[in-house]
Amino acid sequence: MLETTIAGSLPKPVWLAKPGVLWAPWALEGEALAVAKLDATMLSVNEQERCGIDIVSDGEQARQHFVHGFLVGVEGVDFARKKRIGIRNNRYEADCPTVVSKLRRPGPVHSAEARAARAATKHKLKFTLPGPMTIVDTLANEHYRDKVDMAMAFARLLNQEARELEAIGVDVIQFDEPAFNVYMDEAVQWGIDALHLATEGLRCATAVHICYGYGIEANIKWKETLGQSWRQYEQVFPALDRSRIQQVSLECAASKVPLELIGLLKTKQVLVGAIDVASDAIETPEQVASTIRAAMKHVDAARIMPCTNCGMAPMTRETAYAKLRALAEGAALVRKEL
Repeated sequence: MLETTIAGSLPKPVWLAKPGVLWAPWALEGEALAVAKLDATMLSVNEQERCGIDIVSDGEQARQHFVHGFLVGVEGVDFARKKRIGIRNNRYEADCPTVVSKLRRPGPVHSAEARAARAATKHKLKFTLPGPMTIVDTLANEHYRDKVDMAMAFARLLNQEARELEAIGVDVIQFDEPAFNVYMDEAVQWGIDALHLATEGLRCATAVHICYGYGIEANIKWKETLGQSWRQYEQVFPALDRSRIQQVSLECAASKVPLELIGLLKTKQVLVGAIDVASDAIETPEQVASTIRAAMKHVDAARIMPCTNCGMAPMTRETAYAKLRALAEGAALVRKEL
């Protein structure tokens, strides 16, 4: 009960990539980089274990970005043909690659790091993939009829990847969909259908992560515009509760999300974000425990999995792993009370 896990990325070692930034440039190249990515993956798994995390992940050590890490293995995406477009309903702009032809996945994208992570631990293993809606919000389109058509094409490729990850021994596959918090109507209209296509045939646990983004300036400024009560989850959770996705990962700590909204998830495991990724302040175990106790007023403890709010890539490794220790120790405090 109250198994701990993480939402996504962890900081990379300085010998692998520049610290403290998103899209961090690699410090190595060629075969040395390929080997270093796997070394960092195994190190990340071991560090999570030492922190007391129950369901560990690869920490996205082999990816520069949670979306583009998958896209580099997809044919039809032209990284040389970049366009500056608005992301997350124009919250910020980015130079994004363009889809120029039919999408095709010629081979496995993440199998090497998944195998390395699986070999490094006997714990349950979680692996994250970008969700279809979030992918298409991060690309320019010059081939498909519309973004729904393109999202479904990506969902089929994600399903191929997910099935292979499951065969390697991944226990939980999570699809990251921060776009669900921006395009709420579309998430209900077709975003969940795309997730169903991406998870078709999987026997492992499936999850969707919906948050308010990394602790970067653009996201912090956006949150300031949302008022005193962030109710975006209210529009999506009822539809997700009717979906085949088994787990929902969300932001709780240091946010203005009314916690009673998680009560809309009546049948799902709820990954309660108890670690603030927008601050370098390290939570105490009691602060983590307080967030978990608050969530237990709306969701049975048996369905709660304490987690981080989002990925932690921009942080220092020291800060991130100190926060993970607090997460594990806080969950242990509550576990003793049950």
